[in-house]
Amino acid sequence: MISREDIVEMGRYNKPHGINGEISATMLCDLELLERFKCFVTDVDGIYVPFFVESKRPKNEQTVLLKLDGIDTEEDLRQLVNKEIYVMKSEYEQLAEELDCDESPADLFIGFTVVDVDTDKPVGTITDIDDSTENVLFVAEDDKGREVLIPIADEFVEGIDNDKQIIYMNLPVGLLPE
Repeated sequence: MISREDIVEMGRYNKPHGINGEISATMLCDLELLERFKCFVTDVDGIYVPFFVESKRPKNEQTVLLKLDGIDTEEDLRQLVNKEIYVMKSEYEQLAEELDCDESPADLFIGFTVVDVDTDKPVGTITDIDDSTENVLFVAEDDKGREVLIPIADEFVEGIDNDKQIIYMNLPVGLLPE
C-alpha cells in the first residue's frame, strides 16, 4: 500500500481533453522527464492509487495530455480533475541524483536562496512551489518576512550553485517588492 511518505508531488490534473479519454495535466518538471516515472499516483477517496500512462503528448511547455490505462470514460476522468499528481519518492530521488539540478523537478530548489544578478543581493529563500496556475512560481521569503513570487522560467536563470544552494536570476524590473 502506498503512503504519503512514499510519494512526491509532481503536478496536477486539469480537465478532460477531447473525446479520446485524455486529460490535461500541468507538471512541475520538464515533460521529457516524465518517461522516468513508472506511474503517477493520485489520492482517490483517501487511498493513493497508481495510474500507468498509456500515452502522452505535450500541449505546451508545462502541460501534457495524458491517456491513463483503465481510465476510458469522461466520468472516470472527472474524478481526477484538480487532483494532485504524485510520483514515487524512490524514483524521484534517483532522478534528482542523476540529473543536473537545472533540469530537475522544481521541488529540489526548496531551501535555495534566490540572488538577483543585477543587484547581487538575495531576493529570498525558496519555501514552496506555487503550481496553482499555468505559470509555476517559486514562493520565497525575503529578509523582512514578506512573500515574494518568482516565475520559474529558464530565461531568468543565470546560474545555479548547488553547493551553496543559490539560484542566480536576472529578474524583470518591478517584480520585487520595494
